[in-house]
Amino acid sequence: MGSDPQYAKWPALPLAQHVFTITNPYATRPAQQAAVKSLQDGINEHKMAPLYKYLAHPTEGILNTTGETTSAAAPAKPTGRKPSAAGMVASKNVGATLPWDEDVYNRLKAENDKELEEFQKEEDEAVEQAGETEIMAAKGKRADFFAKIGDKDKAIAAYEDVFEKTGILGTKIDLVLAIIRMGLFYGDKALVKKHVERAKTLVDSGGDWDRRNRLKAYEGLHLLTVRSYNLAAPLLLDSLSTFTSYELCTYSNLVVYSVLAGSVSLKRVDFKSKVVDAPEIKAILGADGDDKMLALTGAISAGPGAEDAEMRDATKDTSSPTAPTKATTAVNLTTLGTGTDHPEAEMAVDFSPLAQLVNSLYNGHYKHFFQALALVEEQFLTQDRYLYEHKGWFIREMRLRAYQQLLQSYRVVGLESMANDFGVTVDFLDRDLAKFIAGGRIPCTIDRVTGKGVIETNRPDDKNKQYQDVVKQGDQLITKLQKYGQAVRLRGSERA
Repeated sequence: MGSDPQYAKWPALPLAQHVFTITNPYATRPAQQAAVKSLQDGINEHKMAPLYKYLAHPTEGILNTTGETTSAAAPAKPTGRKPSAAGMVASKNVGATLPWDEDVYNRLKAENDKELEEFQKEEDEAVEQAGETEIMAAKGKRADFFAKIGDKDKAIAAYEDVFEKTGILGTKIDLVLAIIRMGLFYGDKALVKKHVERAKTLVDSGGDWDRRNRLKAYEGLHLLTVRSYNLAAPLLLDSLSTFTSYELCTYSNLVVYSVLAGSVSLKRVDFKSKVVDAPEIKAILGADGDDKMLALTGAISAGPGAEDAEMRDATKDTSSPTAPTKATTAVNLTTLGTGTDHPEAEMAVDFSPLAQLVNSLYNGHYKHFFQALALVEEQFLTQDRYLYEHKGWFIREMRLRAYQQLLQSYRVVGLESMANDFGVTVDFLDRDLAKFIAGGRIPCTIDRVTGKGVIETNRPDDKNKQYQDVVKQGDQLITKLQKYGQAVRLRGSERA
């Protein structure tokens, strides 16, 4: 039950990020060229013939839209992209081309076939001379090999074969987590959702603490990709203090995902205790030396056991968006989890936009908040394959949260005064608020007939709302019962 994780190395998820960068219209040209180089190096190093064909083939590849090839003449690829590629690429327009070389592909495929023959030989020998343990080990090596070279279908089939023949619960959980990573690599959300539920069932049946903890990060990341930030936030935040899933993402990425999910979904009191004051997050976004050391050593935690203390007055918070940014906001996290085998070392990340976003939102410095939101979009939302798809929704929801936070404190607010607070024009604020008001997201009205415009908030009457909901649901129930009664009478007359 408490054995070390198995099947936790492949596929190499950073390669999927490189594929995304190549097709990302927001990525710089040097970044795209570097991604192509890293992708080529990974394909050659791991002999990934199936992935190479899937990406770069002149007629079937999802990246080589121009049919570029360094080999003999090949038919041009028709325009468009495969539906299966939607979760892996950012757009149809490829910024940098991954060239197709028939000779390279044939060489990689020959090496793959040779290794598969060796695996088959090892399995045959195990069947004849060894026991069930050696047979399962040989089958597991072949499954890992398919995942390593990027053959999605064969890898999943091989993992399922091992799953059916093993009786160890911990190994079963590891196999399902490996399938989840294959789904994440190719952006297959339906596959990931199915196997996350499968892994939860296995863990609930008696999984050990380590696998239960790893599954939190897996499920949180999946929920992030399907825009369930409210469900992802507690899972990701709980994973911060005990994170070991370096095969899934880097620790710096986990910090980014946790902060963004918490900022957009948590209530103000929870936002204060779990994000603003969370020791693990303060250690990364900027805190004093004592907090930093305690967080990195795990002495203090904002996990499930942490107390949700009452929110202190905002003026007591030592963080300020107007204060000079600390030099420690560019953090190198390569020393975290060095005992774990993870794909590649983490690079230093500038977390100052995230720190300013969190502090300015909580302290009500809305002009700095809008500036930080723009930087977060530019640096994180447009550059990460898991955040990119929902970046527009996230920006909209964060603006809404700031508007709601300011308006809930006032009965009447001048439109020009509020626009000055946010550092935007009156016309922009008028148009932006109008969308939320029309959608029922902000209970207020805007009067621009007289003067420079006034925003009047309408305090929602909870009891009246409950009454209206009961009446509405009652009407719907009566309608359904009437339709049901008509259907029953019709069937009765037919029998007669």
